[in-house]
Amino acid sequence: MEFFFWKRVGIFQGILFYIQNAMLNPKLNIMKTKLRTFLLIPFFALLLFTSCQDEVTEITPPSEAEALTANSELTTFIGATAKMDGSKDNIIDKANCLSVELPVTVIANGLEITVDSPEDYKVIKAIFNEFDDDDDNLEIIFPITVILSDYTEVTIENRDALENLAKDCQGENEEDDDIECIDFKYPISFSVYNTQFQIIDVVTIESDRQLYLFIKRVKQGEVFASLNFPITMMLADGSTIEVNNNLELQNTIRDAKDTCDEDDDNNYNDDDFTQDRLEELLKTCPWVVYEVNRNQNSLTDIYLEYVMVFKEDGVVKVHKRGGDILTGTWSTRVTNDGVALKLEFDTLVDFTLEWFVYEIEYGRIKLYTEGGNKIILKKNCDIVVDITKERIENYLQECFWRVARLSINGTDNEKDYIGTPLKFFPNNEVKIRVNGEFVIGTYQVLVRNVGFILQIDLEGRPDLKLEWLVTFLEPGLIKLENANNKMVLERHCPDVDDDLKFIDAALVAGTWEVAKYQVGDINKTENYAMYTMDFLISGRLKVTDPNNGIIAGSWLAYRKEGLYLGMLFENIAPFNVLTHRWKIVAITANRIELKDFSATGTVESILILEKKI
Repeated sequence: MEFFFWKRVGIFQGILFYIQNAMLNPKLNIMKTKLRTFLLIPFFALLLFTSCQDEVTEITPPSEAEALTANSELTTFIGATAKMDGSKDNIIDKANCLSVELPVTVIANGLEITVDSPEDYKVIKAIFNEFDDDDDNLEIIFPITVILSDYTEVTIENRDALENLAKDCQGENEEDDDIECIDFKYPISFSVYNTQFQIIDVVTIESDRQLYLFIKRVKQGEVFASLNFPITMMLADGSTIEVNNNLELQNTIRDAKDTCDEDDDNNYNDDDFTQDRLEELLKTCPWVVYEVNRNQNSLTDIYLEYVMVFKEDGVVKVHKRGGDILTGTWSTRVTNDGVALKLEFDTLVDFTLEWFVYEIEYGRIKLYTEGGNKIILKKNCDIVVDITKERIENYLQECFWRVARLSINGTDNEKDYIGTPLKFFPNNEVKIRVNGEFVIGTYQVLVRNVGFILQIDLEGRPDLKLEWLVTFLEPGLIKLENANNKMVLERHCPDVDDDLKFIDAALVAGTWEVAKYQVGDINKTENYAMYTMDFLISGRLKVTDPNNGIIAGSWLAYRKEGLYLGMLFENIAPFNVLTHRWKIVAITANRIELKDFSATGTVESILILEKKI
């Protein structure tokens, strides 16, 4: 028995070595590292228990140069970026290197407040700002738990103990070794090596805390690891950068680490920004209107997604959803209440006020005046504010377009277009793929007084055969509307996405069956016994039932903040209930696991497809 156990362990290591090295070979048609984490485990399990084994090929182990070294600048940068930033709650603890674990109860100027979330810091600030001539005082109800910069948790029994701990922190706005101007976009993953630099594990990181503790192990020599690229880094202004190797990551962090105000003072949320900083920030990119209140009445529905562009010469242009442009002026000044932004328009009276800047967050500015007036702006550097007929046509002709949303007379109809992308051609021809067949029509971009119109003429598709006003245009996204209808198109470019190419190749290679279908706690897999699913390269999805009947459908694998598989079936049981946009959570060449999540993130149903042998 012991012999067979160790023999199986040997097989385990051999197959694992083969799979992981094959994943690193660019000549093999295998998904790149973004799918390594959920590719490795299910694929290995499938191979381990199969009765047939392929011949093992000698493959060169990964390069030692890819691994992070304990004392390198890059390893230090990664640890500093993941380090706990304690400055966000300085209004409570006045310490940059520690953070008070919530909830915590405090007494601000005599008012008791239970702080349940960072949003409640604003409540304390509002109490402190209520009067200019009073002495602000904050008492903490002890005991409390504080989190140190290395994520260690310590119980504090009184104010003296907290102040003693805070002495180890740098003072207000003094230089410290944490990096706050750039962050990792999670999840990311690391390949872990043995001493021969063979991959023995893949570790997925979901948070700064996990990353900091993992890098600590690297620094202590407990693990040898390399970061799996590409990854996405987020800058303080909300923009992102894709990074593809160690050198790029090191240079990106070095270039960004001192480019923002870390707000390491004891005020809450950037009380210390300057007039010059505000003016430069306003001019960097277009700003999208996210929320508007006037006299305590919400006007957000009227002004949502208006775009404001602040020019060097004091001119501000507001681009309305319909394409009209309103021109006004802007200026700033320093007051006793902080920096003020004055807006003046002839027609846009709801914006014509002197607004005080009460909060600057990453990529967001909040303005207010007395009487319940508020504007929230979000920065979006990708928006094209100078829309032209040619620019719209060029966007349309890039790749395919998915119907991500379609509301007709208040009814959501986008489900009817799962797996049926649109393709716009330079000769004004438009095609939509339905059940693997292209329906051909025409389109035109028209210039009208109200703005730019996309006119679509597709027989058999009355929901699309309309004139649509272009209300929003940015790379990868077009929003359209008319009297009672709204449509959102999202760009789909599978030929340039290695993950999608892998998924498409796996699905069309052979036939599939439903290995599991579970809704909540109810397993409904038996309803799909003996059915065969065939994903055709044309986008058609053909299901053969036990009586040799055919159920037609369409399919499309696409990316939207993750990977998805959209499937549309005829209204024939039992497959009609599988019509859905499913989140891909794991995939190999022979197995794909899909889940449907609720709005709160709860798994509502699970669908597992396996390759038929």
